[in-house]
Amino acid sequence: MPALERAPEKPPGHEVWSLAGDTMGTVWSVRLVAPPGATEAGLTAAIQSELDTVIALFSPWDPTSEISRFNTAPAGPVVLSAAFWTVLEAALDLADDTDGAVDPTLGALVDLWGFGPPGLRPEHAALPSAAEVTAALAVSGWQRLRLDTTAGAALQPGGLRLDLSGIAKGHAVDRISEALTRLGATSHLIEIGGELRGAGVKPDGQPWWIGLEPPPGASPPAGPVPRTVAALADLAVATSGDWRRAFAHDGYLYPHTIDGRTGHPITNGVASVTVFHTSAMMADAWATALTVLGPEDATDLATAHGLAAQVLTRTPRGVTEHLTPAFRALMEDEDPSA
Repeated sequence: MPALERAPEKPPGHEVWSLAGDTMGTVWSVRLVAPPGATEAGLTAAIQSELDTVIALFSPWDPTSEISRFNTAPAGPVVLSAAFWTVLEAALDLADDTDGAVDPTLGALVDLWGFGPPGLRPEHAALPSAAEVTAALAVSGWQRLRLDTTAGAALQPGGLRLDLSGIAKGHAVDRISEALTRLGATSHLIEIGGELRGAGVKPDGQPWWIGLEPPPGASPPAGPVPRTVAALADLAVATSGDWRRAFAHDGYLYPHTIDGRTGHPITNGVASVTVFHTSAMMADAWATALTVLGPEDATDLATAHGLAAQVLTRTPRGVTEHLTPAFRALMEDEDPSA
């Protein structure tokens, strides 16, 4: 877990504003210390501009977005914008680091299982057949995608569909944080659908405290589990949970996280993964990757990379917790009474 390079700067004002709205099928919220001369309308417009840019880049629900244009392109090179290239390259690097546990090329499988633009699978519809899964796997796979650095292009092999939902929300959080900093709102807390980033401190000198959301059913019979709180001072956190987007079939819950090695939603019992990182994009991506890997492999890999990660797993005895050393150290540094 990287330590802060410097003490947080003094907030630019004495008043905390709260802004909120809808985006990407979820909600966003921002708490910030307003700089002199700022207006709510101006700051909201700046936030919305960044969100609109992310949707124009990465939303497969928008047929005019850059990702949609790639997904429908014929085989051959597709020139990418600099912003799209940066995020896709980060996703492919992480795919390499995790042996494909996080894979940005699973759009065909995401659609097949009812988590993409075609919409949810009908409640009583049959699950995808083995032949359908095999066909979707055949056009997927991060190793099939090549980047041409000279041309700034990705080589579409034909039929491959990108899906960057496991990294795009975190990227949006980072973009908003950077935009607010440029506007002088250097103290802020941003959330988009469970991905958060805090910068600076509040006017009273306190950091931005957040509570980690436990998965449904995590409380033992004796009562609720203690609430875990953390301070986000120039730090981001992301949580991937099996309850956020899922469907039930014959009494079994199918979460939205797809294992590219099998072509099926994960079945490893992982209820949620929480990762702290200086980048919300990387926290988002790592949370997805560790969810696919499962509790033991996830904890080992996160430890090897020095990540502060918490993995909660559903077992017949209830929810069990796996923590990396960096996560334990982070929690020891926090004030539980805050």
